[in-house]
Amino acid sequence: MTTILTDVPQVALWTDLVHEAEHGSATRLDEELESYLVFLLMGHTRDVQLHRSTVALDYLLARAATGTRHKQELRDVGDRCLLLAGLYPEQAARRLVSIGYFLDVGSRAYDELSNALRAGVAQLYGHLAQAFARLVRVLMEVRRHMRDVAPLLLHELCTTGNVADRDPQFPGAVLLGGNATRQ
Repeated sequence: MTTILTDVPQVALWTDLVHEAEHGSATRLDEELESYLVFLLMGHTRDVQLHRSTVALDYLLARAATGTRHKQELRDVGDRCLLLAGLYPEQAARRLVSIGYFLDVGSRAYDELSNALRAGVAQLYGHLAQAFARLVRVLMEVRRHMRDVAPLLLHELCTTGNVADRDPQFPGAVLLGGNATRQ
């Protein structure tokens, strides 16, 4: 049976999970990094394109872009590398690269974005670039918690492409349990 948590705001659920992961990984993140990670995870629950792109090509295209597009694409590459390295490390083996590849490209994308922005926002991405490996450690612990505590159907649910697996009454709800049938 699938349990749907609707009484607790999604932000609170993700924040609790990130705090547990910090404790489990013996890694302390400041409030800025925690918040970024929470909102990245929330946005990831609806990301069905994560596994479909080539990180190196996207990074090169981001570097060649200009203006707002340049900044958006660099952020997307950094976010994607962070999620792949932390939540889906098996993607490195499938792509014949190491986790270090995602660490390097992701932190470079955030660092380059930091240099392209002004003042406060630039500091955020500089901070993300410097803390990239710690963020990945926390995400790896998030992954462990998701598998050990309750199999959260995050990306797997979205990538089945089977609309019947989703509950239309609760869009965006975090599903716990996981007896959803897949084809």
